[in-house]
Amino acid sequence: MQLSLNFSLEELSKSQTATRKGIDNTPSVDHQANLQSLCTCILQPIRDHFSQVVTVSSGYRSQELCLAIGSKITSQHAKGQAADFEIFGVSNKELADYINEHLDYDQLILEYWKESDPNSGWVHCSYSEGNNRKQYLKAYKDENNKTRYQPMEGQ
Repeated sequence: MQLSLNFSLEELSKSQTATRKGIDNTPSVDHQANLQSLCTCILQPIRDHFSQVVTVSSGYRSQELCLAIGSKITSQHAKGQAADFEIFGVSNKELADYINEHLDYDQLILEYWKESDPNSGWVHCSYSEGNNRKQYLKAYKDENNKTRYQPMEGQ
């Protein structure tokens, strides 16, 4: 099933962990609709703008998969509303700033990006039809190796 011109349901629900552990990671009809909105409103416009492959490392996660990887079952990934991705050769900060400046999104997180390594980390972005907060954050590890979040401002 195609969710948009360049994104498929298989791509947005594929999980090596689910395959390895025998977890069913099939999204419901409602979750598929959310994934289609995510692709139509976030991922496809990114692909169109940069004219490069957008590599999705994590999309839909069933509740069982969330538990298996230590994620929360309330995650937007579990609703089909979020994806983690990057474009190889494009700074993740540049990618996140583009999203912030040009797209309507719910939550945008620049995950573990370091200025000294523009390709470090990845981008997390969610889309919630009619409920987008435009919350732009940076995730980082503090001195105790705990993940923290700080508000970001686009350039």
